[in-house]
Amino acid sequence: MPQFDPSTFASQLFWLFVMFVALYWVVSKIAVPRIGEVLEQRARVIQDDLDRATQLKAETDAAVAAYDKAMAEARNQAYEHMRVIQADMKAVADKRTADITAQVNKQIGEAETRIAAAKQTAMDSLKTVAAETARDVVAKLAGLSPDTGAVEQAVASALKETR
Repeated sequence: MPQFDPSTFASQLFWLFVMFVALYWVVSKIAVPRIGEVLEQRARVIQDDLDRATQLKAETDAAVAAYDKAMAEARNQAYEHMRVIQADMKAVADKRTADITAQVNKQIGEAETRIAAAKQTAMDSLKTVAAETARDVVAKLAGLSPDTGAVEQAVASALKETR
């Protein structure tokens, strides 16, 4: 094998050194800077993505806080609206109840007046019928004709005693 020939060791070592230096120079001047640029670019992209994610998270948190605040305000407004509606409904119901109560009390008063008038009319009619009946009974049984005024007075005093 020619590479193991001791007479070619010096030239092989020379070319090994030249190739090593050339390869070292190519790697250090071209490949390493490009790799470094790629790594830096990746690091920048990653950092930009992290910064953007942090910014989006902050915006999301702000949006969630605004949403929660808006929902709380909406709930409070709805509660206040319901409270106002309930108060209005209660006021309407109370007014309606008062109107109906007044109307019923008026009808009761009118009915009591009619009952009292009917009672008085019935009592007057009863006095008249009782007086006529008493006069007819006395006339038939005793054969007497009593005075109408005296009979009505006797019936009125008898009715006062029974009350």
